[in-house]
Amino acid sequence: MADTKQAEQAAQVPSKPAERRTAKLAKQIGAFAGKHGGAEGQLAYIGQRGTRIVLVGDDGAWGDLVAPTYDVAKAATEKAGITVHEDFDGDFAAKVETGPYEWKRMAGIQIGGSANKSANGPS
Repeated sequence: MADTKQAEQAAQVPSKPAERRTAKLAKQIGAFAGKHGGAEGQLAYIGQRGTRIVLVGDDGAWGDLVAPTYDVAKAATEKAGITVHEDFDGDFAAKVETGPYEWKRMAGIQIGGSANKSANGPS
């Protein structure tokens, strides 16, 4: 019984590298929020690579960071003090503002990449 309790307590204590990564991510999230008038986020598990932290600023700008684990991502967003949404849909997704670069990039992916002249818009 005591061994189980010790193992549970050890699992709850983050390692020093995890603490450092959490602090670094929280600082980056805070910097993004500061630059864009605030921010909200969403966590997306991406397999062995970790968890993607998608950030949307109050001004519509967006970006992302990758944390090594879901727990690190969650701790970083909590430390940064941002609202985290369960899903990337509805009102949250509507906050994202895309510019010409994003539309050109998305169109290129959809219709064959940048080698396809029609992906670059009208000539």
